[in-house]
Amino acid sequence: MLAIFLKTLPFFALIGLGFWAGRTRFFTAEATAYLTKFVFYFALSAMLFRFSANLSMAELWDTRLFAAYLWGTAFVYGIATIVGFLRGLDIPTTAIEAQCAVIGNAGFLGVPMLTLLLGPEAIGPVLLALAIDLIVFSSLIVILITGSRDGQVSLRMLRNIGVGLLKNPMIVAISAGFLWSGLQIPIPDPMNDFLAILGGAATPGALFAIGASLAFTAPDNIPVAGWLTFCKLVLHPLFVGFAALFLFGVDPFKAGVIIAVAALPVAGNVYMLAQHYGVAPVRVSTAILVSTAISILTVSLVIGWITTA
Repeated sequence: MLAIFLKTLPFFALIGLGFWAGRTRFFTAEATAYLTKFVFYFALSAMLFRFSANLSMAELWDTRLFAAYLWGTAFVYGIATIVGFLRGLDIPTTAIEAQCAVIGNAGFLGVPMLTLLLGPEAIGPVLLALAIDLIVFSSLIVILITGSRDGQVSLRMLRNIGVGLLKNPMIVAISAGFLWSGLQIPIPDPMNDFLAILGGAATPGALFAIGASLAFTAPDNIPVAGWLTFCKLVLHPLFVGFAALFLFGVDPFKAGVIIAVAALPVAGNVYMLAQHYGVAPVRVSTAILVSTAISILTVSLVIGWITTA
């Protein structure tokens, strides 16, 4: 277990370095925003396209895996939703909390870290889980928040969801990569080298940006953040694992990969949604901070269990 912890430690050390840079204002909030934009639109997109273009659909699609991750995620989403309603929260706030409970940092942290620690065969399951997060649950929260405010689900709302998905560079990069792979077009060496160099900036850039952005978080309502962290780091991997191993009979290695994805801390894009819609952004940023700090230990435990099971 110590060996696994030491392997994951450099990834979290990069987050810590970014946190220090933000806390000391060596990196300003504006600089952090531009670094995040570079990683999101360029470096991570290059990495995702390169991964996707070198995968066949058979390596990506697994019906059992899809069903297990979707079932486990939806179950925990439902738990967080019920608890939110029992606490008297309105629909938008409940939806944001439920999003915190199940949407992990698969793009900025999961893709670079898990593919390095678990091997290239982990790429397919990670991308499938990421696609479910981006397409299913990112659409769901927009429907819940907008629908509750407008009083109905409109064609305009559905159009906005579609446009939002098409503008998401991670979805575009993955889709373009699979189209490239499906057409069986070889990647020219200069293009492959370009993507490798640009994509190589994704791991350090993303982790540094996570830490720097956390430095500007003013913690608030720690008990709620603790509950959402418990959902994300404990309940989510637990129920995804139960679904994968017992309900749907997923291949053990692939099951381990999606359990590791489910064990990741709350994603930064949940904060972007909360800020965009004006729904509990401080609560979300606190959940991201707390879950990221605790995940230094919990992610190591999960990956250690996966690699030794």
